[in-house]
Amino acid sequence: MNIVWHLVVLIVLTNGLASNGASTSTNVSNSVRPSVVNIGSLFSFGTIVGRVAKLAIEAAIEDVNADPTVLNGTQLKITMHDSNISGFLGIIEALRFMETDTVAIIGPQNAVTAHVISHIASELQTPLLSFTVEDPTLSPLQFPFFVRTTRSDLFQMSAIAEMVDYYGWREVVAIYVDDDHGRNGIAELGNKLAEKRCKISYKAPLVFKPTRDNITDLLVQVALTESRIIVVHVYDNSGFLIFDVAKSLGMMGTGYVWIASNWLSTMLDTSFPLSEDDMANLDGILTLRVYTPDSELKRKFISRWSNLTKGKPANGPLGLNTFVLYAYDTVWLLAHAIDAFLNQGGKITFSNDSRLTGIRSKLNLDAMSVFDEGNLLLQNILKTNMTGLTGPFGFTPERNLIRPAYEILNVIGGMRRIGYWSNYSGLSVLPPETFYNKPANRSSSNQRLHDPIWPGQSSQKPRGWVFPNNGRRLRIGVPYRVSFREFVSQVEGTDMFTGYCIDVFSAALNLLPYAVPYKLQPFGDGRKNSSRTELVRLITTGVSVIFVCRGVFLLVK
Repeated sequence: MNIVWHLVVLIVLTNGLASNGASTSTNVSNSVRPSVVNIGSLFSFGTIVGRVAKLAIEAAIEDVNADPTVLNGTQLKITMHDSNISGFLGIIEALRFMETDTVAIIGPQNAVTAHVISHIASELQTPLLSFTVEDPTLSPLQFPFFVRTTRSDLFQMSAIAEMVDYYGWREVVAIYVDDDHGRNGIAELGNKLAEKRCKISYKAPLVFKPTRDNITDLLVQVALTESRIIVVHVYDNSGFLIFDVAKSLGMMGTGYVWIASNWLSTMLDTSFPLSEDDMANLDGILTLRVYTPDSELKRKFISRWSNLTKGKPANGPLGLNTFVLYAYDTVWLLAHAIDAFLNQGGKITFSNDSRLTGIRSKLNLDAMSVFDEGNLLLQNILKTNMTGLTGPFGFTPERNLIRPAYEILNVIGGMRRIGYWSNYSGLSVLPPETFYNKPANRSSSNQRLHDPIWPGQSSQKPRGWVFPNNGRRLRIGVPYRVSFREFVSQVEGTDMFTGYCIDVFSAALNLLPYAVPYKLQPFGDGRKNSSRTELVRLITTGVSVIFVCRGVFLLVK
């Protein structure tokens, strides 16, 4: 039944509610400024991000309404709806906003809901501002009324790809939640890795709410691959369980590299301190945090945060994460845009579409209205430039926030910063603003990070791969000869070979940045030296010939 309802809504709304149809005005404002402007917010109150975002938005609304210089006497009135970690409920709550005179919506919290609601927002010309949705596929071409007020995964995945390239690795394994957020983020990672001549060698999708058995089965498959560089792009509800299971499988030890997207830093910032057991499971992981420059405005809000969260809620502490800062700035962005909109003589009017009034349905579709001046408000949102808790706040022509940057963190008993990434300067141990007044220099010699502590308490950079247990082996023919045995000879009664040439060959393989599984096989009868003519003839059958040393051949097939 839910799916049928979902399809009905989409069909009705995407048939062009705001175009080619007669409309009648239902609310025409006076030329004077309104005393109240209604906005909405939509996220899941029960999640960690939702809990802190609610407090940040409420604080921002209070501050805006207390400042007479912002809206010149007009007050913002916000209505908050709880999507309860459900895409379906998120759609219903968004439709409820469309039945009221709401000029903009802050939310939703996840990409799945955002894709559907953005269709609705575009048809009803209501700006939708999300401070949490990082899905890079929500483009302004397809969703003109969706405004991302946080960093796109386009930049986070660029940072991860540059980290992989910086350490000299070439292949990664991607573990991700199998929804719009996970799939689209990892697809962008694949694109960015390809630019560095790297790749995702194995993709491991995970259901939204996995069980321990689901994760165990997935990690067993990951352990069979050759790459030991594992990128985890999931939600916090499964992230910690992944590392707990990995620990039990011996996958958090020396040789492994784990890179978590910014979900991990968000969790640690909000819930820290964790138990010793939980922190022990995370030792050696690299993660990212959206970078926000230090400022007096930010320091004052951080000091204020302890009072805002005092006694809320009883089920755990609420630390300050970057989504708090972006939620607060999103309200101020909207306030400045509404002020500019009203200064231009913009009127807040809504119209009903005559085609909806003829639909007999208990869904109350005929109550939904189009914000007549929604496009003007949208343009003011995109033109607003301000300085907020997150620093300079404005949009590029592509509708991305200006100056994207991340902190690169090493989890070792806590979070230790080992450097920064910015779209301007790449990897650096200096803050991004250090470089904004200098010519851009993205040369490899200019890229630098402090040395991290890797899983297993190792300070030595992991090689990044092992010989896979299930990989196709390279068959190498070794001359089974009677002379030059100090260079190559078979150990009697075994399939092993020793000698100088074998040592050189093994050492060369170990220097490669990727695994080459192989099996040595004798060539010849051991009573006479192998015929070089026969070796050359084998080239015509598709066998390559490697000259190792001292005229001794190793045949690779």
